[in-house]
Parts: sequence; structure tokens; C-alpha cells
Amino acid sequence: MFNYTLRYHFRPRSGWMNDPNGLVWFGGYYHAFFQYCPNHELPGREPVVWGHARTKDFLTWEELPVAIRADAPYDGEGCWSGTALEKDGVLYLFYTSVYKSGGKNVQTVSMAYSEDGIRFVKCEKNPLISAYPPEGSDDFRDPAIMRDGERFYLVLGTGNKIANAARLVFYESADLINWLYKGILHEWRGGDKLAMRFCECPSFLKCGEKYLLSSSVVDENRMWFSVMQGSFDGNKFSTSTVARIHKGPDQYAGQIFLDGKGRSILISWIPGWAYEGFAERSLGCLSLPVEILEKNGKLYGYPVEEVRHLLKNGDENIVLTDDGFVVRRKRRDDVVYKGVISDLKVLRDGYVLEIFINGGESIITCILC
Repeated sequence: MFNYTLRYHFRPRSGWMNDPNGLVWFGGYYHAFFQYCPNHELPGREPVVWGHARTKDFLTWEELPVAIRADAPYDGEGCWSGTALEKDGVLYLFYTSVYKSGGKNVQTVSMAYSEDGIRFVKCEKNPLISAYPPEGSDDFRDPAIMRDGERFYLVLGTGNKIANAARLVFYESADLINWLYKGILHEWRGGDKLAMRFCECPSFLKCGEKYLLSSSVVDENRMWFSVMQGSFDGNKFSTSTVARIHKGPDQYAGQIFLDGKGRSILISWIPGWAYEGFAERSLGCLSLPVEILEKNGKLYGYPVEEVRHLLKNGDENIVLTDDGFVVRRKRRDDVVYKGVISDLKVLRDGYVLEIFINGGESIITCILC
């Protein structure tokens, strides 16, 4: 029987989980909300809700009650992904509220808030954004909240088939309730031989004088995670650095947040999509936290200091080659990495392997079955 025990990577005691949501430092804890089907080990059997866990050290997690349930007319088909913001001692969660109309899922933006970080109340004015803009499509989700001075910005992932583009659109507010549409913040264009579908699960944060913008991007052939650094003047994001740090294959829906120490921390979903029947229950979990760092004009991702003692120099499943390495797996194709390696660090936890190459220049994450 496959051993599905994990010591450090969080996953709920039972049920299906996917995207990390609402990553935030609040009330003396790091909080991680997540997409959750508590009664099933596969998605689609029930409306997804926001599960909730917290930690002080990223090593020991406390699972808490469900934070947001799909129990309102505007979110009865599910409370999908989003982000969190603390303001004046109150924790605000912005999420994708989904309801059924004309046989189709309609994706809108709603908000819930809490003074203790555990019990949440939905805003009486939900949904705050009830329709996608002309530049978008009905793939319109995953609000990323960011504060910049006295203004708030909300970024959402979408796509546009006519433009053959995956797009991040954004809104502005002074009160977290009333949102003004501003336009396209960033986009990925397809070509004659490539159809872009959409992007999702964005993050947007101010780090000192610079800004980080990230998203998971989906075209007709693949999914990838993009991190960009640049400037933002309230109307336009100008990219100075682009990185695809994560090489997968088992990484998706990464979310970056700014913690109380000023660190830009990335946590991703280690997917369980392809593992039905490989174990008694879903194998999906959260990655260990990675700090996004800039070195000599280049972006890197490396484990935060709290978990670095778990790093090793190798693993029995990794075979070095003349031009890289191969990760041996049991039931799926091996993972092949090609490139010059000056440093290799490995974080192994049960069936999960996270590999950091050249100080975090590239990251390989995989489930070993």
C-alpha cells in the first residue's frame, strides 16, 4: 500500500484540497486558506469551500473550521480562490463567488471579514463585482487584493478568445466595497499556432519600491507559473524582470504574500489531479514556503529560513547525469532536468520531493508515485 503520510506539507485530515487561498500573517499566525471539498477525495462532488489552517513556524499546522461556506444565493455553486488583506485589525477575504444561471456557472467577486481570523461574516453587499469586463470572458476569477497607500487594487484572471490572450484585469477602490474598473494590467498573447485560454490565481504585492505580479497561465497545451517584477503607477504595470522559477511538473496555483517580516513568500498547490486510484485518498497538499528573492536583477525562489534545516544534498530518487538529473518515479514518467548545476538542495517529505537548483534559480516539484 502506498504510504501517504506527510510530516511538514499541510493537507487536511480528509477530503480534497487544491489552490492555496488568502495567505496572510494575522493575529500572530500565518494563515493558509485553501480550496476544499471536505466530504470527498475528488473534486466536483460538492461545492468547494474555503478550508483553513494556521501555523507559527511552517512546520506544525493547526487545522481550523471551514472559513467560508457555499451557502448564499451568489456562491451556492462554490467559493473559489482568492486572497486576504488585514486592515485596522480586521481580516478581509476576497473570493470568487459562483452561482448557476441558465445552466452555466457565473463567476463573481465577494468578500468576507473577521476580527478574530476564525469566524467570518459575508459582506451584505456581495457580490461586489457581478460581471466580467468587455476585455474578459466568463473565465473571470481569483481576486488578488493589494494595498498601495490609501488605495486598494483588485486583480482578476481571465481570458479573451477574440484577442487570443490570457489577461489580468484590475479594479481600484478606496473602501474595499466599491470597485472601479481600470483595464488590463498584463496579458499573454497567443499566435497563429497557439491558442491562449486564460490565466488564474494571481498575486499582486508591493515590495519596497517595486511590485511583484504573478499568475498561473493556461494555453491549449500546458500550464505554467509566471512571476514578474516591475513598477506600477496606479494605471500601468511595467515589467522589468520575468521569471519562470517553478518547472513543475506538480506545481500549480502558487500565491505570493508579504509577511510581517517583509518577506515575499510563495506557497503553491502540489496537485493531486492525476493520482486517482494511486492511494486511498487525495495526494494534493501545500508546498513548503519559498521566499522570492532578487539577486543581480534575477528572481529566485528558496525555502524560508524556518524550513531550511530540512534541506539535503540529494535523494535516492534523484540520479545525476552529465547534463542534469533524472527523478525516478513509480507509476508516472520520470522527471528529466537538463542544465548546468552548481548547487542542488532537496526537500523530501514522504512522497513529495521539492528540488532547488542553483540557489533557487529553478525549482522542480513532484509527487513520486
